Amino acid sequence: MITTKDQADWAKLRAFLATAEAGSLSGAARALGMTQPTIGRQVAALEQELGILLFERVGRRLQLTQTGAELLEHARQMGEAAGQISLMAAGLSQSIEGRVKITASDVMSTYGLAGFLSQLREQAPKLEIEIVASDDIKDILRRDADIAIRHVRPEQPDLIARLIQESTGHYYASKDYLARRGAPQSIADLAAHDFISFGDPDQMLAYLTPLGLPIDRRNFRLGCSNGVAAWEYVRQGFGIGVMDDRIASAFPDVQKVLPDVDPFTYPVWLTTHRELHTSRRIRLVWDLLADYLSAR
Repeated sequence: MITTKDQADWAKLRAFLATAEAGSLSGAARALGMTQPTIGRQVAALEQELGILLFERVGRRLQLTQTGAELLEHARQMGEAAGQISLMAAGLSQSIEGRVKITASDVMSTYGLAGFLSQLREQAPKLEIEIVASDDIKDILRRDADIAIRHVRPEQPDLIARLIQESTGHYYASKDYLARRGAPQSIADLAAHDFISFGDPDQMLAYLTPLGLPIDRRNFRLGCSNGVAAWEYVRQGFGIGVMDDRIASAFPDVQKVLPDVDPFTYPVWLTTHRELHTSRRIRLVWDLLADYLSAR
């Protein structure tokens, strides 16, 4: 009998349970609404944590080992318990009322939160949500917002921060722009192209120049402090811009430039005030938002 199951967190056990029931990682990913690599990593992490082999590959399907079959019953019991907890939490969330302010960048506020807001409306229909499109971390300290999504870790001791994920970004341009100006084939080719500045062009140059880009202020002929407007200029063919890969994938009129170049990586932090973290409504929004952003 497996005696170390309590050491594994529920996320890994849930991935194991879904894989066992579906017979494949792809089937488990569809069932949980996650990606196949994520499921594979969780199952592999569980195997490493427990020091056992849970599955053997038989043709195109995964078959439980004897040890995996023993663990499966325990995982099912935990699944039933988690289901009861979810039902109870859902009932509690229906009674949660009041306003919660979430601050995020204008790009994230516009393009990245729609799915989360839909989920939240279903689970807590009495909540009022206000989105504050801003990059100012002081919003939390001034209590102008309850929860912040940021790309830098706050240093203020009164704030609680959780690293959600490492996101990636690339250079993008509209298909019309690339047809007109030609698609760059190398980093050196970027010197002949126009760039859209998201904010201060000097700050962008300070970030891009150390990466080896042969560009200067002359390449930034257009820019905007509003990220949504700057992205629209990219889509309208005015030049090349940097965008989060997940957000850019929703726009068929843009194309990744130099797709083989290493992506930009940047952290996504979820932040709230230490006192606010004890609020039921803020804790509910925090947990749902953390799950949503992690799944992205």
